[in-house]
Amino acid sequence: MPTAPWRVCEVRDLGRVPYAEARRLQDRLAGEIADGRIPPTLLLLEHPHTYTFGRRARPEDLLWSNPQLAARRVEIQWIDRGGEATYHGPGQLVGYPILPLGRVARDGRLPQTDYIGYLRRLEDVIIRAVARLGLAAGQLPGLTGVWVQPDVASRCTRCPPAARRSPSKLASIGVKVDSRGVTRHGFALNIDPDMSYWEGIIACGQPDRPAVALADLVQPTPEAGHVRRAVVDAFGAVFGFDMIPAP
Repeated sequence: MPTAPWRVCEVRDLGRVPYAEARRLQDRLAGEIADGRIPPTLLLLEHPHTYTFGRRARPEDLLWSNPQLAARRVEIQWIDRGGEATYHGPGQLVGYPILPLGRVARDGRLPQTDYIGYLRRLEDVIIRAVARLGLAAGQLPGLTGVWVQPDVASRCTRCPPAARRSPSKLASIGVKVDSRGVTRHGFALNIDPDMSYWEGIIACGQPDRPAVALADLVQPTPEAGHVRRAVVDAFGAVFGFDMIPAP
């Protein structure tokens, strides 16, 4: 899918980064990538407790009051990615691929097929990565993200019985492609976050679709470094990159 001459993708492992700081970094790198000064880049990080609301989110998707948000130290961000509301926090692996997808049309938009294809490839990255960790996950027609089926989700001992009767979301995906055809935002894979934070929002506009984490389904819980390596390897395979550490 990438159309630039680069056959490498730099990986920047950033640790815990405030959401606004990560957005500023994405914007700066996207400009450099669009100009051809640096290669495509994959940022890997986690955020402090943050609810993000995409272009299709509604104010009523936020369920907690201001005192609850303050007590749980949750930051609110209304942002320009696709999708609705989601949660970011410690125990997640967040990935922000900054890739040149190609030339935009005269109206400033990327062809719809390329945009949807990019989402499907991101899903494939997570599916391949968690398969290496011993978990079967997949896509759901008409829905974005990575899901586990009820027979797999039934391993989750903390989940209420009703939640185990429908597919559960393991990873959320929401992206933006700018006017120069460069991507922003990306995916959030639940490794072992505090899942109670999902109670503060209607996630992705789907109140009947519970969230689940690797820690609920794979024992022992995979180490974060192992998960990162699996994701990086899968990303290179799906997008056709040699993955290298950033200098």
